[in-house]
Amino acid sequence: MSATALPPVLETVEFDDEGFMVDPNAWTPEIAEGIAQAMSLELTDRHWVVINFNRAEFEESGEPPTLRRITKKTDVSTKEIYQLFPGGPAKIAARVAGLGKPTGCI
Repeated sequence: MSATALPPVLETVEFDDEGFMVDPNAWTPEIAEGIAQAMSLELTDRHWVVINFNRAEFEESGEPPTLRRITKKTDVSTKEIYQLFPGGPAKIAARVAGLGKPTGCI
């Protein structure tokens, strides 16, 4: 994410070189909306199913979930998650959820 194109809510949020939040504990739903806006995503209730699952999994395990875990533990199918978060759904969902890059993502 380019510093010049950031929505105002993101101006004080620190991101690493790959665009992931440095401090996942600083995340808020408003920050998620800002990240999504910067990525040209309009969040729907279905996006929030994935985002909230990612946050819950991170709270429990300290790691963002893999794509397989998301599709096995939610009612979001693989096809749907690719539609919701095109171009790398596990990575993009983790980014919007304020988490680091999931293990196994390149």
